[in-house]
Amino acid sequence: MKILVGLISLISILLVALAGPLYKFGLVDLATAFAGFKFGVFAGIAALVLLGIQLLFKRDTASLGSALTSAVLAITAIAIPLSMMNTAKNVPPVHDISTDLVNPPEFVAIAPLRADAPNPIAYDGIETAEQQRAAYPELQTLNYPQSKSELVEATKQAIDNLGWELVNADADKGIIEATDRTMWFGFKDDVVVRITDNGNERLVDIRSKSRVGGSDLGKNAARIHKFIEELDGTLGK
Repeated sequence: MKILVGLISLISILLVALAGPLYKFGLVDLATAFAGFKFGVFAGIAALVLLGIQLLFKRDTASLGSALTSAVLAITAIAIPLSMMNTAKNVPPVHDISTDLVNPPEFVAIAPLRADAPNPIAYDGIETAEQQRAAYPELQTLNYPQSKSELVEATKQAIDNLGWELVNADADKGIIEATDRTMWFGFKDDVVVRITDNGNERLVDIRSKSRVGGSDLGKNAARIHKFIEELDGTLGK
């Protein structure tokens, strides 16, 4: 009984933990990876049920160490997907976030890189803008006193500091594009920064968009926040 419980709890955590890397390295498709999540939860529940039966009716076959290990593995396998589901419920089901909701920065050099992506480069429209405005009202156009060239260089430095891949930097047009890759699943999300003159100040807008997925679990908004912090730090603000 102890071996069975331990085996099922181990299978549950492996189904969940390996879903991301297997997709990231192209060994399974996204649907299969998410199926691994689902079956990982089922296996985790089964492990806990069997563990409960063992402790109630076959306590002599259980040890404290094995019971705790099995419980931790099974609970973790259940908690990770449920946590992601809970996050999805608490953020808008969007994957395209911009500080300018009227005239979002456009992807240029990145456009051909997204040719086969499920999510097109075009902005998702009014409904997305309304959902973002309600969820992330703080994300608005930024104002800086530095020159455009200074901001371009600071943006490139911030991108490098964040470990993103710089794709394009057009100082004349004030357009900088980069790609970030999530750690676990390796999802590629694209970022474009637009810098424009406005009298004695410069306006900076950032847009972050996922290539895959209907909901980004708040990742794009978090990425923009992180970039703003890094840019401000680079500029010494």
